[in-house]
Amino acid sequence: MGKDIEVGGEFSAKDYHDPPPAPLIDAEEITQWSFYRAIIAEFVATLLFLYITVLTVIGYKSQTDVNKNGDECGGVGILGIAWAFGGMIFILVYCTAGISGGHINPAVTFGLFLARKVSLVRAILYMVAQCLGAICGCGLVKAFQKSYYTNYGGGANGLANGYSKGTGLGAEIIGTFVLVYTVFSATDPKRNARDSHVPVLAPLPIGFAVFMVHLATIPITGTGINPARSFGAAVIFNKEKAWDDHVRG
Repeated sequence: MGKDIEVGGEFSAKDYHDPPPAPLIDAEEITQWSFYRAIIAEFVATLLFLYITVLTVIGYKSQTDVNKNGDECGGVGILGIAWAFGGMIFILVYCTAGISGGHINPAVTFGLFLARKVSLVRAILYMVAQCLGAICGCGLVKAFQKSYYTNYGGGANGLANGYSKGTGLGAEIIGTFVLVYTVFSATDPKRNARDSHVPVLAPLPIGFAVFMVHLATIPITGTGINPARSFGAAVIFNKEKAWDDHVRG
């Protein structure tokens, strides 16, 4: 619902307009180049996201490996890993928001589909592109640093010792809710209409949400909150524990 503004005792038109709900199947959009450009953008963004973040995780583990003269207090630490994930989301959402909407996460795409922000066809192809991008991003890491990738877990999510699978699942559900809730709040058309700076700053709270959730859940599951991130890492690492503990937010 839009808010009417009272001017001189009379109500003027809305200060913003609700966008019409996206059709379930939009046959027209599949004939447009912008549709396929958006899918490519989601693929490339998710590829870059996994490449940078998985490299950060592996680098941290190698720097703190005491069996190879590492320093337990060295590396970027959990704080640095959380910054890598949150920072990359901030950068990639900023870069792709005008092309694809900057989803980079099947959970976000699914939430926007349920809210009738995207069509079914777009949602499915976005999620496929995101999962393929994640697989390719992890594949690049393995291709460039195979020994490190294999020795240090490949960035795959896994349940930490002392936690049940129910606890891990709950942490992922809550973390994913925080992220999707932030996405909806940051892109709310009411905020865009009333505060001209909101569209420019929208990637910032989304990146911070990812950062904060990682701080909370890295010690539990390694933090998924992105089915493509968890799936891509599990596919390329392809070890039993990675699949057994595979948790999707």
